[in-house]
Amino acid sequence: MNDEASQDAVFGFLADPATHDGAPVKRIDTHAAVIFLAGARAFKVKRAVRFPFLDYSTLDRRKQACAAELQINKPLAADIYRRVVPVTRAKDGTLALGGAGPAIEWAVEMRRFDENATLDHLSRASRLDAELADALGRLVAAAQALFQSAPAGASEISPSRWIKELANYIEEHVAAFGEAPDLFPPARVEALARACRAAHARVLPLLIERGEHGLIRRIHGDLHLGNIVMLDDRPTLFDAVEFSALIATGDVLYDLAFLLMDLTERGLRQAANTVLNRYLVETKRAEDLDGLAALPLYLSMRAAIRAKVAAARLRYSAADERPAITATARKYFDFACRFIEPGPAVLLAVGGLSGTGKSVLARAMAADIEPAPGAVVLRSDMERKALLGGNEDESLPDAAYAPQVTARVFASLADKARRALAAGHSAIVDAVFSKPGERTLMERSAAALGVPFHGLFLHTDLGTRIARVGGRGHDASDADAEIARRQESYDIGALAWARIDASGSPEETLAHARAALRSKGS
Repeated sequence: MNDEASQDAVFGFLADPATHDGAPVKRIDTHAAVIFLAGARAFKVKRAVRFPFLDYSTLDRRKQACAAELQINKPLAADIYRRVVPVTRAKDGTLALGGAGPAIEWAVEMRRFDENATLDHLSRASRLDAELADALGRLVAAAQALFQSAPAGASEISPSRWIKELANYIEEHVAAFGEAPDLFPPARVEALARACRAAHARVLPLLIERGEHGLIRRIHGDLHLGNIVMLDDRPTLFDAVEFSALIATGDVLYDLAFLLMDLTERGLRQAANTVLNRYLVETKRAEDLDGLAALPLYLSMRAAIRAKVAAARLRYSAADERPAITATARKYFDFACRFIEPGPAVLLAVGGLSGTGKSVLARAMAADIEPAPGAVVLRSDMERKALLGGNEDESLPDAAYAPQVTARVFASLADKARRALAAGHSAIVDAVFSKPGERTLMERSAAALGVPFHGLFLHTDLGTRIARVGGRGHDASDADAEIARRQESYDIGALAWARIDASGSPEETLAHARAALRSKGS
């Protein structure tokens, strides 16, 4: 039998409920695989196809691809990926899963999960909240650490090759967009191409440096919301790229950018900003603040890929599907154009005594500050614990708040803010800022880089502050009622920053802060 006839027989066998003890079977077809959902199990068979980016044309290649998929994904999703199982043919011609006869096909056996539990579905149902977004940032950082610790394969791609391939992707996108001038206006395509080429040339030294630091390596490769599922109330990554070492290689921020782009395109800017900031906290790499210079290019490239894929679907879609597909392609293209032309960076400092709501305000404002997906939030409470090696919600001793330690904290905050600003990205620094010198440090940091600076200082009464610090759960701040009372005696000194009434709800404080910035023309 040739591969096509053999696969037809296998597909018929796996689609038969009798193969699965009578359980109904749902078949899902993709360009490269066929998936059969039956009872509590799922079986994924690679199609006998060859594309420029993958080759499943022989039985041995499909077996190797199944083994690679299991090896790569099982560390990420041990509860999903079970084994590689052969479909065998007995002497009488009957097929079986893992039978005694020779293998005529191979499948990845997986645990079946609720298809509506993937995050693309949850996002449409408005169920992707701040807690889940924070968990996603942790998840991506942890997954990338797993990839880093995995042994290098024989087909590992060098950073220099990936950097060159990134430039090739730009030209591939331009060519694909050029084939659909009614969908993608040629003048905008050329403008996008020029901007992407210029961005690639501009960040080339940075990319080379990131490669030297091991930040261009094995990645998930297809990190969008449809490849993340909630299992046992926690997000789980699956379906990492196994078919192409080149596609599964990249800058770790390029990997993250797919998720950030997906969230932003769906209107979930706050979630995207939360993911970015949690990721930066978890990886603890100052180099990633420098790497933000490449983020506009990465976001644009990810959106362009989606636009190109959507446009390709028009060739084989039904007439009633084409308007929606066309709208999707144009929307992704618009995002690609927007991402590559980021807004100017700004430094915002949010000060105030403990319990005034600084951190809540900083998080609320961050997502709306350009460039996408919003400002990097640098919080003094978290920076102090990171410097001293403490856990985020672990209380520190009084010695951790000695003046010399606090000076180190503010020096680190200023350094990180300057690195983000130098990369063209905005930052918000969240701290008490009770001393004039601390405020001056931030103002001078912005001035040194020629970016706008805005300082906000929150105030409210002692009773409100005590109630707020007493109502905190797990939080990086060590402030309690005693500290709140002690701060009442602080001599703040001359205050040039905008004073913000923080006595009301977080929404009211946010409105006051925005009004103050508007009054300054920001």
